[in-house]
Amino acid sequence: MSDEPQDSEPRSGRRDGDGLASHGPKSEGPKGHGPASHGPKAHETTSHGPTGHGPKSEDPKGHPPTKPEPVHATPARAPRRGQWGALPAMAPAGSVAATAANERPARRVAPSPLEPGATRDPYRTYRVLREEFPLTHDPLLRAWVLSRYADVASALADARFTHGHRPGDPPCAETHTDVDEAELRAVAERTAFVLARRIAERPLADLVADFCHWLPAGTVAAAVGVPYRDMMRLVRGRAASALAGQCTGQIAVREKALAGFLADVLVDPDLVEALRDAPSGLVARAWAESLRREPPVQIMMRRTRGEIHVSGGVLPAGAPVALLVGAAGRDPDRFRNPDRFDLLREDPDQLTYGPGPCPAVTLAALEAEYALRALFRAMPRLRLANGFRPERTGVITRAPRTLIVRPGG
Repeated sequence: MSDEPQDSEPRSGRRDGDGLASHGPKSEGPKGHGPASHGPKAHETTSHGPTGHGPKSEDPKGHPPTKPEPVHATPARAPRRGQWGALPAMAPAGSVAATAANERPARRVAPSPLEPGATRDPYRTYRVLREEFPLTHDPLLRAWVLSRYADVASALADARFTHGHRPGDPPCAETHTDVDEAELRAVAERTAFVLARRIAERPLADLVADFCHWLPAGTVAAAVGVPYRDMMRLVRGRAASALAGQCTGQIAVREKALAGFLADVLVDPDLVEALRDAPSGLVARAWAESLRREPPVQIMMRRTRGEIHVSGGVLPAGAPVALLVGAAGRDPDRFRNPDRFDLLREDPDQLTYGPGPCPAVTLAALEAEYALRALFRAMPRLRLANGFRPERTGVITRAPRTLIVRPGG
């Protein structure tokens, strides 16, 4: 699985959001023995049975009591291992014993990011994995899973992990030494303003379909000299990579990242005002914070070259590893108040892109900056449509599918 989609508080923990071995209690009654029996043991006798230990019975006609015959205790039988004999005794419904049995915690197993419902809120699953299962094997992902920031960040930069590509990583940076940022800035600005003017007069618009879907393709088309009318062929498929290279051709990731960024800004009126005429540096901080808190690529796949020590154990050699970028971005051991979108965060960082020079990384940041400038200039009263709240979906990649706005306010 590559980074580019194919479309498909014991630990220490500002918009507020949200090992392999089992650590739960062992289940009682393994292999059919059931819990300890609730009655007397087989070799013990009761205090009121015909064993001679209780009071002797009196004959109602006055005859002397008969001497009871001795009863020899029989050896205890080995517990039956049959299907029904394996079941523990059942307590009456509503009894204290039944209530206690229902409240007994089940054996814990690591949750999976691919479980049903995870697409709506994966961060609860991520929290459990970070805190209780920092290293686990996920049968659905068919890979070992790392979720803590220290492990994920290390794996993304460690040469002992292979089979992955992330724009801005060192191998990528070695091939991009002549990035003309001024030219990229010009094409991003021009494309953003053209697209913004096209939707400015509409009563309603979907920024995902009408803006985010086109801006990354348009900037690439302009950067490589493809006529604007032909940029549709750059939106998907092999044409983008063939014309613009492996990094810049990853248009889908930039599209999702831009949609998430605009959703983060427009949902918060304070952010809208703070970024309306903000300098480039402040917009860059907001962009990095959006990538940290809600990365467009949630899971990146790698493979180990040898055994590697990580939190919770040792990864075997030659093993596929799923790096939970979404979990790492909210690790409270790395980020203060990690669920909060903090424009002025003192500990910023993101793992979607590497730190090296790369046209894809540069373009993504410029597209975010000029998207805001073009939208706010063409639509000064731009706001979300009445009653609409952006909702991100997806497991491997994650972004809003729609972003309905009122261009005229």
